[in-house]
Amino acid sequence: MNSTDGGILAAIDQLANFTRTQQVAATVGILVGLAVAVWAVRRVRPELRKRFPRHVGDVVLLAAFGTLLFGAAVSLLVLWDRATTATVALDQINATVGKGFRVVFALAVVAGAYIVTGFVKKAIDRFTDGHDTISQHQSEIVYRVSQLTVYVSAVAIILGMWSVDLSGLLVGAGFLGIVVGMAARQTLGALLAGFVLMFSRPFEIGDWVEVDDEEGIVTDISIVNTRIQTFAGEYVMIPNDIVSGEKIVNKSRKGRLRIEVEVGVDYEADVRYAADLAEETMKDLDEVLTVPTPKVVLKEFGDSAVTLVLRFWIDKPSARRQWRARTAVIESVKAAFDREGVKIPYPQRELTGREESGGFRLAGEPGMREATADGGLTDDASDASEVSRE
Repeated sequence: MNSTDGGILAAIDQLANFTRTQQVAATVGILVGLAVAVWAVRRVRPELRKRFPRHVGDVVLLAAFGTLLFGAAVSLLVLWDRATTATVALDQINATVGKGFRVVFALAVVAGAYIVTGFVKKAIDRFTDGHDTISQHQSEIVYRVSQLTVYVSAVAIILGMWSVDLSGLLVGAGFLGIVVGMAARQTLGALLAGFVLMFSRPFEIGDWVEVDDEEGIVTDISIVNTRIQTFAGEYVMIPNDIVSGEKIVNKSRKGRLRIEVEVGVDYEADVRYAADLAEETMKDLDEVLTVPTPKVVLKEFGDSAVTLVLRFWIDKPSARRQWRARTAVIESVKAAFDREGVKIPYPQRELTGREESGGFRLAGEPGMREATADGGLTDDASDASEVSRE
C-alpha cells in the first residue's frame, strides 16, 4: 500500500470518528463545497468553450463535476456511518451490475459518437473557411461521410460489447436489405442519387436552375431531396432521383442570370435603330449588369411585327431581383420607343365589303341566296365577302 492509499484510509477513519457536531459541520462544509463547484463550473464553462470545441469543453466539465459529486457522496456515507449499508445494497445488485454497466457504456458510446461528429463538423468548417477552392458542397460530402463512418463504428462497438455474432447479423442484414430495397427502392434511389449529385456537382446552393419544369434558386441539397425557391417565393422539394434523371439547366453558373424579354417593332419602323435604342436604354439601368453588355437580337417575322429579343444579365440572382430588373427594362424600353416614335404594333382586324345591287344586306334577308352543296348559290345567299387581315 503506497502513501496515497494510506492517506485516504486515514482520512476515512477520521471521518468515521467524528462527533455529532463535527458531522453536521462537515456535512455543511461538503454541501458548501458542492455549491462552490457548481458556481466555478458556470464561470469556467464560457472560457473553455472559447479555447476548445464546445463538446470537448462540456465533456471535461462533466467529468470533473462527476468526480467531485462522487467524492462528496462517499464522504457523506462514511461520515454518517452509512458506508456498510451502501456496500450491502451494492452487493445485492451485483448480479445486474454487468448488464447495467454495458447499458451505460453503450449510452456513453452513442454520446461519444455524437460529440465526435460535432467536433468533426466544426473542424471541417474551420478548415474550409480559409480555402476558397473548397466549396460548401464538398465540405458537406466530407461531413456526411465522416458522420456515417463514426456512427457505423459506434454500432459495431456496441454490438461487440454485447457479444453479438456479427456473421449471422450480416447474413440477416443482407436478407433484410433485399426486402427493404424492394419495398423502398424509390427512397434508396433518392439516397444514391443524393451522393451522385454531391460528387458530380451539376449545381450548388445559390444557383438558378431549371429542373423538371420547376425553376428557381437552389436553397438546400440533402441526401434525399433538393429544395428550390421559385419566382413566387414558394419552396419546392424535388427528390434527388428525379433531379438526377431529368435535364438540368443551370442559368447562373457564374453567379449571374441572363434574362430575355421579347418586344415587337412595326414593319414600317427602322429595326436597326430600334435595336440600338433598346440596347442603350438597358445600359443606363442600375438593375442590369454592364458586363456582359446587354444585347438585342432579331428573332423572327411576326404576324404584325418584327420580334426583337432583349437580353441582359443580373448578378446575385433572386426572384425579387429578377422581377425588378425585368420590370425596369420593360418600362424603360417602352418609354424610349414612345419618345422616339417607334411603334409597337398589336394585332388588328379590318372588315371591308363590296357594293351590291340593292345595297348592303345581311344574310337571311329576303332576296338573299344561300350556298348549295355543290358550291353554288341560292337566291337567299349574299356574295358579300369579309376580308380580314391582321
